[in-house]
Amino acid sequence: MNKPILEDQLNTASDAQSETAQPRNLVMGAIRKVPEVTVYFWIIKLLTTAMGETTSDYLVHQFDPIIAVALGGIGLVIALVLQFFVRRYVAWIYWLAAVMVAIFGTMAADVLHIGLGIPYLVSTAFFTVALAVIFVVWYMSEKTLSIHSIYTHRRELFYWATVIATFALGTAVGDMTATTLGLGYFSSGVLFTTLIAVPALGYWLFGLNEIVAFWFAYIVTRPLGASFADWAGKPSNEGGFGLGTGQVSLGLMILIIGFISYLTVTRKDVKNE
Repeated sequence: MNKPILEDQLNTASDAQSETAQPRNLVMGAIRKVPEVTVYFWIIKLLTTAMGETTSDYLVHQFDPIIAVALGGIGLVIALVLQFFVRRYVAWIYWLAAVMVAIFGTMAADVLHIGLGIPYLVSTAFFTVALAVIFVVWYMSEKTLSIHSIYTHRRELFYWATVIATFALGTAVGDMTATTLGLGYFSSGVLFTTLIAVPALGYWLFGLNEIVAFWFAYIVTRPLGASFADWAGKPSNEGGFGLGTGQVSLGLMILIIGFISYLTVTRKDVKNE
């Protein structure tokens, strides 16, 4: 066969494959159920972790703890049903689910310690094992732990199970450093601020796998946000600044609504837009 003709055929085939792949990528992006990981993602994630901590504390002190936990569980179920019902990422629905996970995840960790008397060290170990099991099963099933691949119901189930486990683990770790290890809330916040730089530096300077870096940072944001929220809301006799959990929760909610409204309008957290 004439060489120029062969090259033309190969180029045509390559162009056809590219044209086929591009629409498929656009479709996968359109039905993805999670936001792009931008600076807005991390800001809102920190705000939701902080709000989850103070809102949980506020509810269990305003209502009977059993009723508060039940309300948190119902709210979580409703939010996740909404999230699974929609066919693509919707900012307010996704972050509503994240907020409810933050609230209920805090309650779950607190129930183990306060309700059942289980030490934070034990609950930290328990949630660490639970998270590891979810990661292993998720990877064995899907061959990836990337949040960029969340466009099937099964992967979304793994994703939210992981999110719930990270919130419970982060709550236990944060409380353990603040109380069991005696660092206090503010010092714990400083500690986790330092730790969250580890995956960032590892990714940018040493080529740390981006999936490992993401989940490392994701876990650390929980005790980071919760520690500073506790410090701001707790009374001074408990090592806090004394603003009150209700006031801190309200302020955080206003900030979260503001950022979500901005993203809803600009869609800066949506791929290919």
